[in-house]
Order: sequence, then structure tokens, then C-alpha cells
Amino acid sequence: MRARIILFLVGVICAIVPALPHARLGAPAAAEVQGRGGAAPVAELPPHGYVITKPVKGSEYPADYTFVLTRDEIYVPIAVRKPKGNGPFPAITMGSGEGKGGMPQVERQVERLASMQDQMIARGYVVAFHNYRNEIPYLYEQLQGPARNVGDTISGGQRTLKSDPTLDHEDLIAVIKYLQTLPYVDKDAVGAMGVSHSGEMILKAAAEYTFAAGVPIEGAAHEFLNVNTGPTAPHKDNEIEYNDVNVARKNADKSKAMPRIQRINTPMLHIGRDTDHQQGIFKLVHEWMKEAGKDSTWVSFDHPVHGYPFIYRQADGSYKPDPIQQKAFETFMAFFDTRLKHTHTTTAHQ
Repeated sequence: MRARIILFLVGVICAIVPALPHARLGAPAAAEVQGRGGAAPVAELPPHGYVITKPVKGSEYPADYTFVLTRDEIYVPIAVRKPKGNGPFPAITMGSGEGKGGMPQVERQVERLASMQDQMIARGYVVAFHNYRNEIPYLYEQLQGPARNVGDTISGGQRTLKSDPTLDHEDLIAVIKYLQTLPYVDKDAVGAMGVSHSGEMILKAAAEYTFAAGVPIEGAAHEFLNVNTGPTAPHKDNEIEYNDVNVARKNADKSKAMPRIQRINTPMLHIGRDTDHQQGIFKLVHEWMKEAGKDSTWVSFDHPVHGYPFIYRQADGSYKPDPIQQKAFETFMAFFDTRLKHTHTTTAHQ
């Protein structure tokens, strides 16, 4: 009886061990996976989206609320708004934090940012506010790189399977690739701007896919730089304190951050906020990009509101940027004008 129990337990363990997830340890190579059942990896489907067009309150420019295919064949919500005319126009993606709320979040943000987006559209830009899947905290730091396509040795079919989970910054890449398929978008002139977590998404995406320009606004790049955010991190009033770039530098892992930075070929404008508790992290990304010989620019303003360059409508629906917000707006739009506008790009028809 005892021998039977032991044999049973050994069988259970042998059955479980091959099924353990590979996300944190690195999945087997594609050749190894293919050898298990002889199935070759299946190519990804081409980028596409499903569109629902709606008017935007108080604006002449409607929004194409779109579900965009991602690399693991789920869909993320975005809203695309464009100038009048056929283009091709440069395009700018926008995000503020995100990874929550689905399409209703996109609709809320478009209504709040409509007046600011109208200013960008009037300058000849397509704008695309995006959302993406929820973050898996710290998984980015543990994976060895983007997921690979692997053969379908499980079902015997022809599914597009991945060696690791798809992360939120890969959804931003999917959105950029989708915009590059649109006939009215200049595929060589797609830029991205994002606040906080969405700023870090730009850096992570650029380390894997090159696009025309990026503007991380108070980019919370603690994962990208492997910054210590644990119990031994410096704190002030129960909040992690990295306002000083030298403190951030001492608590970041340069040996892991620099290989990621070396892969970036996208010009970046980093926008900081003088008093932000993560200001040192924002600035450190710029300093290490410059050290790596990358095209990087740094500006910072003194403003009381996190994410101040995103100018939301007032409660009464009016558009009233304060002087610092207006200066920040003109700064990043001048950057985009330089990086995204080409001689063959058609401007908006007024």
C-alpha cells in the first residue's frame, strides 16, 4: 500500500512539473518547443482594428473608437481623431497612466482632452488616445526580452502562441503599428506622448520598436531603470522619495538599464516637474540616454499638478491652460513639429 502511494505521488509530480509557467524563468527556445511536437511557430495576424465613429462634444472632429489587435490576439481600446482631408498626416499617441477602465476610460479622456486635441489636430496631426491591459508589477524586470512565437504543441492546431505573457507596453507597439496602416497617416511620422506610467511605456516600447519621436511626461521609469522601490528605498512621509537625481542614480541598476537604453533609436523629449517625488528618475533616464549617445532632450517646469502638460477642460467645458501648461504644450508640439513633419506631409484643411 505504501509503495502504491509513493508511485502515485511521483506520477503526480511528473505530470505537474512540465506544466509550470516559464514567465519568470525564461521559456524554452523555439527549436526546443518545435521539437516536442514538430509544430512550427505561426506568424502573427496583420494589424487591424474595429471602428465605431462618434461625435465629440463641443468639437467638429469626431472620434473613431477602435479596438486594435495586439500580439496575442486580444483587442485594446483607442480613439483616433484626424484633421479634415486625406493626409498623409503625422500622428501622435496619447496616454495618461492607463491600464484601467477599458473603452469607457478612453471615452472619458477624449471628452476631457478634446479641446487640447483640437489644438493638435488644427496643427495637422492625427491624435490617438490609447488604453492597454493591466500592468503585471515587476514582471518586466524579470523577463529576458519580448515574447517569441512558439509552435502549437498543445492543441495540434495552428494558434499563434507566445513564449511569455504579453505586457502592457507591447500594446502601445500594437497601436503604433495599427496607426501606420491607416491610409491617412504618414507611417514614418508616428510619435508618442504619455504621462507617468504611460511615459514609461514609451521607453519600454522604444527599446523594442523604433518610431519617430517620444515625449515621456514625468515618466515613472522605475522598472525600466530597475530602481529600488522596496522597503529599503528612501522615503519621505510614507512616500518613496527620488526627487534628487543622485539618489535615484544610487538606487538604479545601471547594468540592466543601459542595455535597454542602447536599443532605443527614437528621439526623446523628457518633461519633468521640479517638485515631483520621482523627478530624479525622470531626469536619470535622460542622463543615461545622453551617456549612451542617444537623441535626448530634457525640460522641466514648476507646476503643482502631476501630468500638467495634459490640459483638461474646465468644469464648465472651457479650455483655459495656465501659462506653464501653455509653455509646456508649445514645447512638446515644437519637438513634434521638428521630428514628425516632413515636406511630403499634407497639412489640415481648415
